[in-house]
Amino acid sequence: MTLVTFGFLLTGVLLNAVAQLLLKAGTNAVGHFEYSFANVLPIGIRLFTEPHIFGGLCCYVVSVAVWIAGLSRVPVSVAYPMLSLGYVVNAVLAYYLFGESITMQKVFGIGFIIVGVFLVARS
Repeated sequence: MTLVTFGFLLTGVLLNAVAQLLLKAGTNAVGHFEYSFANVLPIGIRLFTEPHIFGGLCCYVVSVAVWIAGLSRVPVSVAYPMLSLGYVVNAVLAYYLFGESITMQKVFGIGFIIVGVFLVARS
């Protein structure tokens, strides 16, 4: 895998992870809501006008374009496992941004993910 290809894939993964974090920030801003037919329009408007959610959706669009560029250069069996790096990024950033916990079990899981992605990328 070339550095350029790795850059495309990593950028796609990071944009996808940032999208998740922005969507979470947006749902935090909107707050808890009840699922009901009466809430579809008011909650829909709040969600679609929340800047974090809009930013997250934009990150998704760009991440798909970048991911396609990377995917055109490597087998999907190599590229797809790299998406799991997004979990690593999200777990760490969610700890700092949202105060979510990182337990020892998560640390071990993150370690396995990193080793697994490294092994697949080198194959």
